[in-house]
Amino acid sequence: MSDIVTVRDEGHVRYITLNRPEKKNAISLELAWGVIEAVRAAAADDNVWVVGLTGTGDAFCAGLDLTPGGKPYTPLSPQAAQLDDIGWVGQFVLTLRKACDKPVVGGINGVAVGAGLGLAMACDVRLVAHSARLMAGYTRIGGSPDAGLTITLPQAMGYERAMRFMMENRTVTGEEAVAWGLAGEAVADADFQGRFQSYCQSLCDWSPITLRLLKRGMVKSYETPDPEVQLRYEVSNIRIAFASEDAKEARQAFFEKRKPVFKGR
Repeated sequence: MSDIVTVRDEGHVRYITLNRPEKKNAISLELAWGVIEAVRAAAADDNVWVVGLTGTGDAFCAGLDLTPGGKPYTPLSPQAAQLDDIGWVGQFVLTLRKACDKPVVGGINGVAVGAGLGLAMACDVRLVAHSARLMAGYTRIGGSPDAGLTITLPQAMGYERAMRFMMENRTVTGEEAVAWGLAGEAVADADFQGRFQSYCQSLCDWSPITLRLLKRGMVKSYETPDPEVQLRYEVSNIRIAFASEDAKEARQAFFEKRKPVFKGR
């Protein structure tokens, strides 16, 4: 794997950055699988409590790189690759939402189109720069949505808004993206990187056990049609949470009127 995906840690935050600025971070096989592998590695590292995902240059991800002659790449074994019927395009949601139960914060610093929008929407929360442009783009090229957008867009926007957004081939920028439900916060371009990093760091004020169980519950709720099953899952999770050392520290800090010190245990 080249430096097409860069990784760095600051405290308990792992920043994963798409790094093809000359292509506006357009998706090649190596870039797509590189992001997936980097997120899975973060999920397996107990010292990582929060994942921040963003792009270099003036783009988050301009979608699939359509340049002819792209190099083949897969991290899968030959047999696993033969049996794989989802590919990287389906792994964005499965990896960011399910394989990684830690919060994934999307720093949408610039254009996010097609599968690039799918990657952005697979994040748990999104901060978007004022100048960033978000578009599905599938109707323009005679395609149908992929990269999980038929799941994540209706979840974020509601059914009709998601239909209109895609059917009308709309492009929205910063504050419009927030109004449409595509992001939770719009940030001035000059302040974007600082705000993105400070937001990721702020989530580390909480116990990683709490955050992981919270995310598991939220993700599970979209998969569980029976409310009683979901309620039992909630009770199981809160038992695990309250049995942790972090929960005991949180209660002690509450009574002592001080900021808790979490250790992820």
